[in-house]
Amino acid sequence: MANFDEVRTILGNSLQLGNRIQTMTRETHLLGSLPELDSMAVVNLISALEEHFGFVVDDDEISAEVFATLGSLEDFVTQKLSS
Repeated sequence: MANFDEVRTILGNSLQLGNRIQTMTRETHLLGSLPELDSMAVVNLISALEEHFGFVVDDDEISAEVFATLGSLEDFVTQKLSS
């Protein structure tokens, strides 16, 4: 669960979502549902995740499925940390 809170906080900070981030759950849709999450924001978010967690994301790992929900993003981070 620590990863969830960290990922949610990084998402909120990267997109400047303010208090809205507190109501987000694993099921919260991201890509296509958050106007703030455009292509540049995805790049910034990936950079923030890499810096915070200390992993590298290859271009071929980035897909719409990773950014479908907050839960899918957390799952991606968890997978990266375990590899």
